[in-house]
Amino acid sequence: MTENTQQPNTSTPELPTQYAPAEVEGPLYERWVERGYFTADAKSDKKPYTIVIPPPNVTGSLHLGHAFQHTLMDALTRRKRMQGYEALWLPGMDHAGIATQNKVEQQLAEEGKSRHDLGREAFVDRVWRWKEEYGGRILGQMRRLGDGVDWSRERFTMDEGLSKAVQTIFKRLYDDELIYRAERIINWCPRCLTAISDIEVEYQEDDGELVSIRYGEGEESLVVATTRAETMLGDTAVAVHPEDERYAHLIGKQIKLPLTDRSIPVVADTHVDPEFGTGAVKVTPAHDPNDFAIGQRHDLPSMTVMDERGNITVHGPFLGLDRFEARSAIVGALREQGRIVAEKRPYVHSVGHCSRCSTTVEPRLSMQWWVKVGPLAKAAGDAVRDGRVKIHPADMSKRYFDWVDNMHDWCISRQLWWGHRIPVWYGPDGEVVCVGPDEEPPGGEGWTQDTDVLDTWFSSGLWPFSTLGWPEKTPDLEKFYATDVLLTGHDIIFFWVARMMMFGLYAMDGVAPFHTIALTGLVRDERGKKMSKSFGNVVDPLDWMDAYGSDAVRFTLAKGANPGTDVPIGEDWVQASRNFANKIWNATRFALMNGATVEGELPPAEKLSAADRWILSRLNATVAEVDAFYDDYQFAKLADALYHFAWDEVFDWYVELSKTTFTGGGEQAKVSARVLGEVLDVTLKLLHPVVPFVTEALWTTLTGKESLVVTEWPADSGFRDAAAEAEIANLQQVITEVRRFRADQGLQPGQRVPARLELGGTSLAAHEGAIRQLLRLQPAGEDFSATATLPVAGATVALDLSGTIDVEAERKRLAKALAAAEKDKAQCEAKLGNEAFLAKAAEQAVEKIRGRLVKAEADIERLGAQLAALPGA
Repeated sequence: MTENTQQPNTSTPELPTQYAPAEVEGPLYERWVERGYFTADAKSDKKPYTIVIPPPNVTGSLHLGHAFQHTLMDALTRRKRMQGYEALWLPGMDHAGIATQNKVEQQLAEEGKSRHDLGREAFVDRVWRWKEEYGGRILGQMRRLGDGVDWSRERFTMDEGLSKAVQTIFKRLYDDELIYRAERIINWCPRCLTAISDIEVEYQEDDGELVSIRYGEGEESLVVATTRAETMLGDTAVAVHPEDERYAHLIGKQIKLPLTDRSIPVVADTHVDPEFGTGAVKVTPAHDPNDFAIGQRHDLPSMTVMDERGNITVHGPFLGLDRFEARSAIVGALREQGRIVAEKRPYVHSVGHCSRCSTTVEPRLSMQWWVKVGPLAKAAGDAVRDGRVKIHPADMSKRYFDWVDNMHDWCISRQLWWGHRIPVWYGPDGEVVCVGPDEEPPGGEGWTQDTDVLDTWFSSGLWPFSTLGWPEKTPDLEKFYATDVLLTGHDIIFFWVARMMMFGLYAMDGVAPFHTIALTGLVRDERGKKMSKSFGNVVDPLDWMDAYGSDAVRFTLAKGANPGTDVPIGEDWVQASRNFANKIWNATRFALMNGATVEGELPPAEKLSAADRWILSRLNATVAEVDAFYDDYQFAKLADALYHFAWDEVFDWYVELSKTTFTGGGEQAKVSARVLGEVLDVTLKLLHPVVPFVTEALWTTLTGKESLVVTEWPADSGFRDAAAEAEIANLQQVITEVRRFRADQGLQPGQRVPARLELGGTSLAAHEGAIRQLLRLQPAGEDFSATATLPVAGATVALDLSGTIDVEAERKRLAKALAAAEKDKAQCEAKLGNEAFLAKAAEQAVEKIRGRLVKAEADIERLGAQLAALPGA
């Protein structure tokens, strides 16, 4: 549907007196979906524009972070659709392996069961049933927000097509020797009972203990310090630096490991820092990544001393104890033997926790599947360095390179039942066979499939092309890949962005999955604090949508969206955005009541008033400005530009100036009605991608046409009128200054005051009617006596305030305010004249004081003029 096929409605347009978002938003959204406005056509001749949604977890619900990013993606897509692109915004959900499995296991626990009671197949069936019943709540909430996604292409990371894509790329990577199986130290969650990747570990400062323990006897002893005494049961060496003379006599010797019947060697390794602690470290290869590396270099055995739940497995007095219980028991036993040299409690140090359940992570030696990321990560870095992919803002590139240039091999296996099962079979004689999607698994007795599933980020890493039908060469894949922009938070560069870059370049013959990576900040509360349930500051955006409308939430989020910068948001700001929506509504009602129309051509310039030419000039400048901000992903700036143009220039100035014209009637009123219709038509189009509901309701009423969703985006006609802009600027200055003076004198807004206007020789003469109407100035009578004279913008406004104010009370008020301004000026000048202060103060603080000084000087001049203008001065 294009705009030129939308026929105007010739009936008299009407709007309710008040805007009621709850009555407008739901029906409008369903109408858009039913009419197929968001459905992209792969056979279209239009240039494609594609965004794939960062797939929310199937367990999730809409939070402010989702609402924030969805608002920006929707704005981008709606604008491109209006610009004539075949725009596809593709929705879907992630199966969220650990999170979803945990949900169902919690349900089973309430029934007194575990997944093992059901068995794997029945448990997976149970998860699918849970997904159908409870999963995907967020999809309905996306409709509330107004997401213009193509619901006909909705995908799920475990649907049939995406599962085939996962199996295909696993097979290709395996055959290319980029996937392998090896025993290494991994991050293990004793609560989730699975490996987790480095980027799923959250570090926090915990209170622990640092104990120093003497190993060995007499002169052939040394002291090691540790925060994890429980792992000493798995020590297989003590390491010292090869050039540390204190321990040179011990290198190569065996020393007795306390609490055990074992002796362990002292090895020399350059990893040890001789300046840190005692310069000697215990080596536990099965329970520490650095120790594992030392063990590899010195061919040390690896002893696992804990089971998957973190319980001690070494026979003896500590067998079966939880790791934390064992820590206390072992320290106690060492203390009894006199081997504790020192204890420090509390000892604050950084400890890793599972990002899913907050359990302390346990480093554990385990056989796992890995992706060899070296060549893949290099390709991902090269694609940004050579300009094929742009990162916005550019300064975020460093974070990206820091990750891809230093990436370790990726552990992709998870000890779960919900997820894509690893497509590898093991034979009775040690055979290993990786099976592709179109291949039959090996048959016969003794063959078993690997029990692990893949990390959920493995499948979501394929999202930009698997959702379009890969590995098949589908019309969607041909039309819509590569996608145009990935808009996501800077916090998942490592989780998701780098994964997609690696897999997209590998699977799609070097074509990156997107042209631009636009990184946003994170939503925070109004004080800039991270939103957290523990802080009690988490906001459900649906509550705000219910109270103020979806447009208000969207506009507030867009106004805070500076690239890569965190976004503070508070309810007061949403209320302000609701007021903006109401302002748009009321101004359009006024325009319709006064005959505003979009029918017919705009009158020629010679028939336009200065106000008409001014607003059309400003309108075109705003179109150009908004386009530039969109192309640079400057959402906050474009929202701010639209807000001030719509509210300040259209509603507060042009609509007010038009009232004089409409009151007079005649041909000029018709001209202004057509200009006002044009301005509102374009303004509503510009606002639509960010606030789609209120603009749609108003625009269809104003124009009688079908929908903003499928109309044309406005273009800058190039019309500019500097003379009209200067003339209206002078008019605004007069009205603003006199209004300020009236307010300072305590006059009520509607109070009429006699005034004489001297406008001769300026362009203001043509605006005397508007000046008098807007300023409530009545003509000067015979008894007029000017008690205040205001020279402004080349004109003079003389006012007779006799009898309207308490002159003495006003003089005292102004004198008090003047004294305060003079005091502030003196303080600022003193600080700015203090060399010691300037040398130490931050530049931001100095600039703040300079700003105070400028304001104080302006206040002094203004207040002095007001005192001088008082009667009897």
